[in-house]
Amino acid sequence: MNIGRRAILKAGAASAAALAASPVLARDWGDPQPVRYPDPAVEVVDPSFAKYRIGNANVERLATGLRWAEGPVYFRDGGYLVWSDIPNNRLMRWTEESGAVSVFRQVSNYTNGNTRDRQGRLISCEHGARRVTRTEYDGTITVLIDRFEGKRLNAPNDAVVHSDGGIWFTDPGYGILGDYEGGKAEFELPTNVYRLDPSTGRATVVASDFRRPNGLCFSPDQSKLYIADTGEDGPKQIRVFDVAEGARLTNGRVFADMGDGAADGMRTDIDGNLWASAGWAGEGYDGVHVFNPQGTLIGKIHLPEICSNVCFGGPRKNRLFMTGSTSLYAVYVNTRGAQDP
Repeated sequence: MNIGRRAILKAGAASAAALAASPVLARDWGDPQPVRYPDPAVEVVDPSFAKYRIGNANVERLATGLRWAEGPVYFRDGGYLVWSDIPNNRLMRWTEESGAVSVFRQVSNYTNGNTRDRQGRLISCEHGARRVTRTEYDGTITVLIDRFEGKRLNAPNDAVVHSDGGIWFTDPGYGILGDYEGGKAEFELPTNVYRLDPSTGRATVVASDFRRPNGLCFSPDQSKLYIADTGEDGPKQIRVFDVAEGARLTNGRVFADMGDGAADGMRTDIDGNLWASAGWAGEGYDGVHVFNPQGTLIGKIHLPEICSNVCFGGPRKNRLFMTGSTSLYAVYVNTRGAQDP
């Protein structure tokens, strides 16, 4: 009798102690679940990345319900972000002040990549119309290029603007491979990288040896251009080139090998680190891979889905926006972006 009572009392005391030690285990914190700082989604791969991680900043999901999110670009003068939802043929807008999500342009011609020129106008790569356009201040659209040497572009993918006004863009042709992100059609041109001259309006081929040239961006001083290759049957690499006289590419070499996955859109910060979207290799890989200027992987931002593109934004350009497969994410970082007005 005494032995049984002691056993019961001991078991009860043990249960009470367990609950007292871990009260959070018995509590429903609601949805979304809170994040314990530092956010484990921001991984320090190399100690040099630690200074870029903010200990009390977490990866936030700002919007969802998309089919394939792409091409984020931030408008600091308006306090909002614009990005593409390609299969739904629309551009979306997220407003900083309210967090509201709305449709920016209902029919976008299946726009993929977006950026801004030196005057702050929106530059877009349209899969459906197979062209690069500029949205003027009054909302009208100017076609910058839709043909090269008399032949239709394939499906421009991503673009960046040099300080001299030149527009550099890739044309891998994903938008004409089927009817989901554009319209199925035959290739009329090789999968080139182009530079559109701001004074003449003429385009020149600056790189022609890519299987599928995809995301691209300049180094902070614009002396280098990074280009991702995402060919299905080729190497998944980020290559870097020296920019000669602001108009040509020389000394191309491999900057980073993406292994089993692939990089897509990317941006550099003011220290020259490359923040590359990454995907197609599953959990633990999908998200953002951060490389130092020497090409060493120093950090990762893990997302629960493939990341297609990134940009820096916010009033201080210290917030990294990331378009995932079906969602828009953001995280504050301890650096600032080097691109976009």
